[in-house]
Amino acid sequence: MELERATAAELEELLSLYELVADEMNEKGLYQWKWGRYPTEELLRGDVERGEMYVLRTDGRITAAVAVSMTPDPEYAGLKWTSGIRPGFFHRLAVHPSTQGAGIGGLVLDDVQQILRRSGCDCVRCDTSTENRAAQRLYEKMGFRRCDIMYWEDTGDMKYNTFDKSLMRETPLLPIPMTPAFRGGLLTPWGGDRLRTRFGKATEDEVTGESLEVSCIPGLESRDPMGRKLPELIREFGEKLVGKYADQPFPLLLKLIDARDTLSVQVHPNDEYASAHEQGKLGKTEAWLILDTPKDGGELVYGIREGTTLTALREASEQGSAVEKLLNRVKVRPGDVCYIPAGCVHAIGAGILLYEIQQSSDLTYRFYDWDRVGKDGKKRELHLKKALDVTDPRRIRALKHVQESFGTKRVLNEEYFTLDMIRPDRAEPLPPVQHFGFLTALGNEMTLTWKGGSLRLKEGETCLLPASAPGMTLEGDGWAALSMPT
Repeated sequence: MELERATAAELEELLSLYELVADEMNEKGLYQWKWGRYPTEELLRGDVERGEMYVLRTDGRITAAVAVSMTPDPEYAGLKWTSGIRPGFFHRLAVHPSTQGAGIGGLVLDDVQQILRRSGCDCVRCDTSTENRAAQRLYEKMGFRRCDIMYWEDTGDMKYNTFDKSLMRETPLLPIPMTPAFRGGLLTPWGGDRLRTRFGKATEDEVTGESLEVSCIPGLESRDPMGRKLPELIREFGEKLVGKYADQPFPLLLKLIDARDTLSVQVHPNDEYASAHEQGKLGKTEAWLILDTPKDGGELVYGIREGTTLTALREASEQGSAVEKLLNRVKVRPGDVCYIPAGCVHAIGAGILLYEIQQSSDLTYRFYDWDRVGKDGKKRELHLKKALDVTDPRRIRALKHVQESFGTKRVLNEEYFTLDMIRPDRAEPLPPVQHFGFLTALGNEMTLTWKGGSLRLKEGETCLLPASAPGMTLEGDGWAALSMPT
């Protein structure tokens, strides 16, 4: 048995099949279909006339039918699909009630995929009501993937799950909008509210210091639009998503940080020290892009004052506030970039909002916390021995400032990551993706476009660019940051 194009002579039998299936769905309490509203005779007649209706016959009668098309419905535009730039579609899959449960639906979908492959499609897309559990089970059994939620006109508030599936090995993965995890409350007592008020983040705490935009940190993983955690996506897509890092620890972490108050003075270990003393974890080298400061400018602690020895630093640290005079302070403004290698002492000043790209590590050695006392009357824990072990007083370089010019400018090209700043004039081509990339809109709304699709990013939103992503351009009256591993 295989699908064949329906003919005009079969229309009456087709109409009877669809009316029967719709009535049976209604009897079961499922109102995705209601004969005469959807599907209609006019709709099915058009499927047949365009050559898009296919039927499956058993013992001379139609036991299944489906519409197969290479033309997307307007409602599919702007949805968050996962793969493909030459999509095909199927709708109105109907199986005669007398043969349901016999595997007919799977046979039909096998043939649908073959038809679309022969037509040059690299993926297949469809949708079904969130209440239609049987259809959802069938699609997932056939390897389809949930993508997004949509609504059809004239169906009220009924929700529909969309699904897609790659049809070819070389089918590209599409950019994935990421839902961040957050650190707030007592974990970031220095945090503010700008992640919510400026960027519209769905923070849970009134005070939130960190939005982990792309993260594999256990317990703080970012998610795709359907709620799947980043480690799950990596296991599912492997090299197509993250290149050579499919079988390695995920190397990078991207944050947005809102510092209402000054952070503690910190230092991070390198890979060698972290591996030896922190159960094989990665070290932490990072970089900051300053997004906002107080009106009179912001201030960072960036390294130790020139000429300071480790012995002097140790002695001052043991005395507490005596260390403050040894800290190197720098003024910053929006657009400044600060590279912080492992071993560089640093702290974010009050009122600063920034973008942080770093190694995927949660290791922080607290050097000094300004002698502050928490609500419990106690000072925060310090890690002086480890901090002094890893501090390198020489690890400091001049700040960079991003010039407001059109085009793509590589700001950093370091051991662990690159950072490009992109300001489109019209449609600015993105650099080729190296293993994967993080694209974050940092001005007005931006639109990321590729053949057959697009994705809008509001200010502060981030998407993950897969290793197999198609060629992309960025448009909009704003700017964006693009980070990739080296």
